[in-house]
Amino acid sequence: MNYSELYENKKRGTFDFPIELYYVDSASARYHMPLHWHLEYELILVLKGSFELSLDGKSYMMNAGNCAWIGDGVVHGGIPHDCVYECVVFDLGTLLHDTPVCSRSAAEFLADENGYTGIFEAGSKQAELADKIFESMEKEQKGYEWTTVGLMWQLMGSLINTKAKNISLSKNRRQIIRLKNVLTYIRNNYENPITLAELADVAGMVPRYFCRAFSDMTGKTPIEYLNYYRIESAGERLLLTDESITDIALGCGFNDMSYFSKTFSRYKGMSPSIYRKNHIK
Repeated sequence: MNYSELYENKKRGTFDFPIELYYVDSASARYHMPLHWHLEYELILVLKGSFELSLDGKSYMMNAGNCAWIGDGVVHGGIPHDCVYECVVFDLGTLLHDTPVCSRSAAEFLADENGYTGIFEAGSKQAELADKIFESMEKEQKGYEWTTVGLMWQLMGSLINTKAKNISLSKNRRQIIRLKNVLTYIRNNYENPITLAELADVAGMVPRYFCRAFSDMTGKTPIEYLNYYRIESAGERLLLTDESITDIALGCGFNDMSYFSKTFSRYKGMSPSIYRKNHIK
């Protein structure tokens, strides 16, 4: 199996500074965070409100000031509640490549099964360091790359010291990988007709057990999640393109405009046309 096809494959930052910053509020095209995974690490800081974070099928509520460190390969996503949050996604392997100092510790850190995944309270050393990392990335003052990487090293050291407090992730890695296949399949094919039997086949599971496993991880049935992903994609295209609503509906897998409008209103609380009007300044 070619696992390189199963994850979110997106270049982060630049070749020599592989870190990307995202600021997300209710006006952002991708306000909700659909479940996904990637080989990079991710740092999330909640600035306002609360954020319901899902990690390998388990939900955790984050409040303002809380931060989360998410290891590579962990399936994650989130539902914001009147929330403003920031994310930094970075290729830690590249940052640590050929590092002459602490090379053994760096190798051990990268080899950790859960990537030191954890959620840390506001006021903790980890949250304070995360806030400084985001501040450095936002201001981009001269030398900020050095500052950011230095703070990252400090954060990694603090994570090692508090390993006992880390999140205990699912040990059923085989099932998680099967469900990763499904998430990737939905992302790559959501514009086409997709059946439950088709998704179960991608997972290599009997439909009955597939539905149960998928619901345990996402909190939604496979078809509910498919519609959710389609609506999130439609919302993004409404804000970032000049396509007509009909073309967006068709391009997101909806052949019935009435059903698209009803489903969109159920998830977004308003019609597609009002959503576009309210969010484009």
